[in-house]
Amino acid sequence: MAGIKDIAKEAGVSISTVSYALNGSPKVTEETRSRIMKIANRLSYVPNAAARMLKVKETKIIGVFLADYGGYFYGPLLRGMRQALNDKGYELIACSGVQSHRLLLEKVIDGGIILDQAFSDEELLDYAEKNYKMVVMDRELQHNNIKGVLLDNNGGAKLAIKELLKNDVKKVYVVTGPEGSYDSSKRIESVREELANYPEIELIEIGGNFMKDSGELAAQQIFSNYNESSAIFCLNDEMAMGIYNYLQDTDYKVGKDVFIVGFDNIELSQYVSPRLSTVSYSTFDWGSLAAKNLLKLISNEVVENKKIEVSLTIGGSS
Repeated sequence: MAGIKDIAKEAGVSISTVSYALNGSPKVTEETRSRIMKIANRLSYVPNAAARMLKVKETKIIGVFLADYGGYFYGPLLRGMRQALNDKGYELIACSGVQSHRLLLEKVIDGGIILDQAFSDEELLDYAEKNYKMVVMDRELQHNNIKGVLLDNNGGAKLAIKELLKNDVKKVYVVTGPEGSYDSSKRIESVREELANYPEIELIEIGGNFMKDSGELAAQQIFSNYNESSAIFCLNDEMAMGIYNYLQDTDYKVGKDVFIVGFDNIELSQYVSPRLSTVSYSTFDWGSLAAKNLLKLISNEVVENKKIEVSLTIGGSS
């Protein structure tokens, strides 16, 4: 692979002149730059990103660490991040799995956005002590190099329960997220707190994993012995879609025999019938704000922890 030395030798100029030309510096004439660029293209010269990183101490790349890529949730989130970063000349790479954590330690990326419970709090705090910059979307940590952009899970869950209790029900089923999920734990905590005010209402918690198939499994459990009108709060919309799928082959009617509220307001929730009632916020804006705050953190600007406000979109399901 050709390097700067090879270009300099063929062009009959110094290595520094080649470097100036390749980086668009005004220190070389347009004629010299054009001649050097032609030689570089003919030799198939590729800039050494590692060497550039060592020199300028930045890669202009941000990594977002996710537990999963599947489903309808991540698309708008990633688009929000990408747009905010591209506007500032940064690129985004999505990472998953424990081995990808090395990208932070090896400084392949300039900072990380964390939405992955595979990171322990201790691991992130250790990185922060080593001056790595991070924005977390799935936990609360106290460190100058870590800032949070979190959903109002508490408020959202209470909105959902209040909506469901407008109906004459004696049971509220809650389909939870995966064990260890920050969002799931905060939502179920708020459900328990809210229902403590209604001792006559029975709360039944069913484990899920935020995927549609776990909603279908929860529906099997709920409707295997279903004998009175009840309410279901799914801690995300995808699991609610699973319940809708299951009910297609039954005589039960959503909004009449059973009342359902989801969380996230994914696009698909608009198209099911009846329309799903769901806790709403902009996933795009959540991702965008996380990215913007990370860039501020990298630039050593003052950054505050942020909370994404939520509302309730009411459909026929509740």
